[in-house]
Amino acid sequence: MLRQIARELKEHIPFTALGAVTGIAIMVIIVFARIPTPISEAAFYTLHPIHVLLSALVTTAMYKRYSKGKLWAAILIGYAGSIGIATLSDAVIPYLGGVLLNIEIGFHVPFIETEEMPFFGVAKWVVINSAAVIGIAIGCWKQFTKIPHSGHVLLSTWASLFYFTAFGTTSWIPLLPLIFIFIFLSVWLPCCLSDIVFPLLFVRKAETK
Repeated sequence: MLRQIARELKEHIPFTALGAVTGIAIMVIIVFARIPTPISEAAFYTLHPIHVLLSALVTTAMYKRYSKGKLWAAILIGYAGSIGIATLSDAVIPYLGGVLLNIEIGFHVPFIETEEMPFFGVAKWVVINSAAVIGIAIGCWKQFTKIPHSGHVLLSTWASLFYFTAFGTTSWIPLLPLIFIFIFLSVWLPCCLSDIVFPLLFVRKAETK
């Protein structure tokens, strides 16, 4: 298991780094175009639910593909692996990065927020939890993982970026090298954990019963 984890992490470095580069490019555009904060916030709350959906799909599909576990187990694993780790990737790590960089930044936990989504008028927790349910349903129905996982990694990169620009206030350009590091880390470990490592841990338990 440890060798598999190490191999997966190593294989994901180039793609995650490329995603982080695209994130930095978007941040440069945001800064020089002086894009208003509400636009960044709307982008975050658009990308985060899609990220949750793809994460739930892949996590559930991985568990269903390699395990004979019951449906309720697949649902719980898909939900925990998507909501929990997507929150860590998109919100918690960027927030901690902002704190470490002395950026004035707010803390948000999207899947329990009762405020309405930007432009939609629906509570954030409803949209995000519904995205997880849809992803779990698709993962139970069809076990395909490669393309959704790639999309998951890229969307997580952009969601982490927009968390910085939506809820943080600072002079971004001098901090771009450090922002790159935090964006990379916020995607690399959590996405591999949620899509690959997390469901396979339960597969081993299920097979031993």
